[in-house]
Amino acid sequence: MAHFLFFARIREQLGQGSLQLTLPPDVTRVAQVLVLLQARGEPFTTVLQDRSLQVAVNQRHAKPDDAVCDGDEIALFPPVSGG
Repeated sequence: MAHFLFFARIREQLGQGSLQLTLPPDVTRVAQVLVLLQARGEPFTTVLQDRSLQVAVNQRHAKPDDAVCDGDEIALFPPVSGG
């Protein structure tokens, strides 16, 4: 079971900070995980339309083609800016 964490405005939009979800065997890439979440409908559809969305897998920044597997921690967060 994958553990999803949602941060900042994404957490606010979804109304939850985390989610447990079993990844199907054919979902093996970050991009596929995002499609899986979009299939859950609103408010996920709206949140995931944001092209600036950042993803981390097991606390490491991830790109759409990066591998994921059931049991991973997958975090979604807006871009981080600093000063």
